Amino acid sequence: MNNVAVIGGGLMGSGIAEVSARAGHDVIVVESSDAAAKAALGRLEKSLERAEAKGKIESAGSVLQLIRVETDLDAVADREVVVEAIVEDEAAKVALFKRLDDVVKAPDAILASNTSSIPIMKLGVVTSRPTQVIGIHFFNPVPVLQLVELVPSLLTSEETTARSRQWVEGSLGKQAIDCQDRAGFVVNALLIPFILSAIRMFESGFASAEDIDRGLVLGAAHPQGPLALADLIGLDTTKAVAESLYEEFKEPLYAAPPLLQRMVDAGLLGRKTGRGFYTYG
Repeated sequence: MNNVAVIGGGLMGSGIAEVSARAGHDVIVVESSDAAAKAALGRLEKSLERAEAKGKIESAGSVLQLIRVETDLDAVADREVVVEAIVEDEAAKVALFKRLDDVVKAPDAILASNTSSIPIMKLGVVTSRPTQVIGIHFFNPVPVLQLVELVPSLLTSEETTARSRQWVEGSLGKQAIDCQDRAGFVVNALLIPFILSAIRMFESGFASAEDIDRGLVLGAAHPQGPLALADLIGLDTTKAVAESLYEEFKEPLYAAPPLLQRMVDAGLLGRKTGRGFYTYG
């Protein structure tokens, strides 16, 4: 499975493209516009230059030669692995998988989603090949974090799951865990309620953002506090995952606090916009 496509060149998509190219794969990234394609290429260049400077790769240029950024989805027709990494919106992902089913011609191609919370079954059933649809969920920053969640739906074949594991572990050098096809999978089903609890604590005036985060870093040996982590994840993504969890389980701990909703409405999304619970220069 040497021919890889990543649909979406944002933080997650560019990271998936980077690790795929660093593993020697031929990679196509598809973006929605020329401006987005230019931004994705710039993101990849900066990340690979940092990796070269740190001695993690020999040459950023040689890795970049394996990546091309396109704006036409038809470019992925010959791909053997296609990873969707667009906005965390169910309707958008469903529409994309319908198109991919028509565009991708390789008969045994794996159609994967990097969704962090949307059930894979909802994506598989809109295609003519649900046995080849699977969740392959990476974590941000993709070049650094080793974990990948493998999420087969009830219709995903054992062969697809085995081939996905071989690609993730054998080719990319990541470590995979198996998850049931439930909203949030393993990590976010545990992490998001924790982050939401921290937001409620801050919202109620119980403690400052700084003290909440310092408490978890110094008192529980967390590498990063929950509010700083929410800023890194993106408050829009945090809210989307919370809503997906709440829709599936109807548990109050999954409900997005009003403050989180207002911050997203205001465009205060964390690091990617320069302001969330903290301000970034």
